[in-house]
Amino acid sequence: MPKNAWLSAAVAGLAAATLTTVAPAAAQPVDADARATVAGTVPAWATPPSRTGEANDQSVRQIQVALSLRDPASAHTLATRLASPNNPERGNFLTSRQFLDRFAPTEAAVNSVRDWLTGQGVSVQEVSSNRFMVKAHAPTSVLEKAFGTQLATYRDKVADRITTLVAPETPISVPTALRTSITAVLGLDDSEKTILPQHTTPHATAQAQTCARWWGEQNNRDVPQKYPAGAQSNFLCGYTGPSVRAMYGLNPGQSGAGTTIGIVGAYDSTTLGPDINRAAADTKTPGLAAGQYSKVLPDGGFTDEKECDSGSWNVEQTLDVQAAHTIAPAAELRYYAARSCIGGLYEAFNKAVGDNVADVISASWGNADGERRMPPATRDLFNQMALQASIQGQSIMVSSGDAGNNSGAVGTPTASFPATSPYVTAVGGTTVGLGQDNKPKVLTGWENSGSTLTGQKWVPQSDADGPFAGGAGGGPSALYDAPEWQQGIVPASVSNGRRAIPDVAALADSYTGLLIGYTDTSGRYGLSVSGGTSLAAPLMAGLAANAQQARGGTQRGGLLNPALYALRDAPSVLVDVVPQKAGVWTPVMHALPGAKVPGAAGSYLVDFDARPQNLASGRGWDPVTGVGTPGPAFVSSLAR
Repeated sequence: MPKNAWLSAAVAGLAAATLTTVAPAAAQPVDADARATVAGTVPAWATPPSRTGEANDQSVRQIQVALSLRDPASAHTLATRLASPNNPERGNFLTSRQFLDRFAPTEAAVNSVRDWLTGQGVSVQEVSSNRFMVKAHAPTSVLEKAFGTQLATYRDKVADRITTLVAPETPISVPTALRTSITAVLGLDDSEKTILPQHTTPHATAQAQTCARWWGEQNNRDVPQKYPAGAQSNFLCGYTGPSVRAMYGLNPGQSGAGTTIGIVGAYDSTTLGPDINRAAADTKTPGLAAGQYSKVLPDGGFTDEKECDSGSWNVEQTLDVQAAHTIAPAAELRYYAARSCIGGLYEAFNKAVGDNVADVISASWGNADGERRMPPATRDLFNQMALQASIQGQSIMVSSGDAGNNSGAVGTPTASFPATSPYVTAVGGTTVGLGQDNKPKVLTGWENSGSTLTGQKWVPQSDADGPFAGGAGGGPSALYDAPEWQQGIVPASVSNGRRAIPDVAALADSYTGLLIGYTDTSGRYGLSVSGGTSLAAPLMAGLAANAQQARGGTQRGGLLNPALYALRDAPSVLVDVVPQKAGVWTPVMHALPGAKVPGAAGSYLVDFDARPQNLASGRGWDPVTGVGTPGPAFVSSLAR
């Protein structure tokens, strides 16, 4: 395979609409009658059989017209050189200004697009700082005419719930003179509605006395003991800060001082700061210092709160911030909020990249039903944003997903996007049972099977994907070729020459998860255990911040994957995770919203890393934990 095989899909999509020369800043005249199609702008779920009607002509839609990079192939080559451990250019990242001058869309291209939109009756609001997005709005009928398509409604299943989504019936078109500038138009379809936060929580309220503070502290002897002594425990109450820091061998001086962690999500928990400070004593983590936590909120406020379950996104925000703060308690924390789950997540992510304030960016969300849910042109836009981040030295952590191989929802195994993007670190999950001394009694991959106590026997639960009861996403991409740093490491039998996820793993299983403090939408504050690869991603973000601190605080890490794969053979740096026969008793099942596990209180057993689908941990790289989970020498080694 060619050395830069991973150029093929990621860069080919970006290069399909690229500018190769720098034009003057003046907008060029546009012939609106000569049209060119923008391929990849109809989502896979928008099929004739699922069509239910026409979209409301008068409804106003927010859109983001995405502009293409100049010379994406050179941008990719530069990002590779900057990330390669043995390259003399490693770490010589560009400033935002340098990136703009070298790779961003030209001002002339932006002005031409803006003038054309205005001439079509579309109201232009603003242009992003990196010139990637022109934000605008207009009634559906105006947008249909401008982009040469018809918008229709479609019935589709999102996270096992039937919903109505809007999408173009045919690929959009734009004036031929603008085709080399416009690469996608977000907001003409509702694909972002298929993006969900990747956290798991208890389905029902469990009695506090049934949980164990450490592995084996409590073990329900009234139920059959499937595992020998020491290998079965009640589910854990939730780890506090000292336990999680001990899990990764951190010392008090490893605090992320001098760094900034960016977190991208939807909506905003207005009680987050007070909640973390209120929970500080119980979770044994420092409170937030004045000014340590800041947020970037969308203009115009939030929309679609009920339809998007904004409360779930608020839990996600709380989990992300608290997890990152636990690992890097002195790092600045900056939250970028999307206005809605239906639109705005990519805009918020682009804001985090364009601002270039965050050294590490954590995104604990992904497509609920596999990587093909997002239109190809929209995926290309994300890769373009992530590529800029890599060139600026920003490290991106993305959760690999909480539905394993997604076969329960999709019917066949498929990986999730944006975890499969070649420009991010995909973070998988582990199950960790620490003893009272904070030493691991259990360490295995997060792929759970569920059983229900029936007549004093454990009866496996069953759904479309069998007894699967939550687990990290993983497997090969169907879209992107294997990057050079995975070649020869990921088994060819798994990857088939494709990008495979995850790259690395951290604590994710909510049965052995993190204790967080949170005020719900009714105003009630409480402590609860939470998990998912939504936990793993910000934990890894905190570790990356600690590594930057060890470099002096200002030297960023950029795309971490080449360095991670180079460190895989040192057990003190990356622990190779393998299956371990163990499990927990629990009175309530934990899962993503909409997951098919029992929702009522009862008596259940959760088997760890039991290959309920086709994923399990194993020697070397595996599709649950990647090259492994951080060991005590991880931060110091990554800092080199």
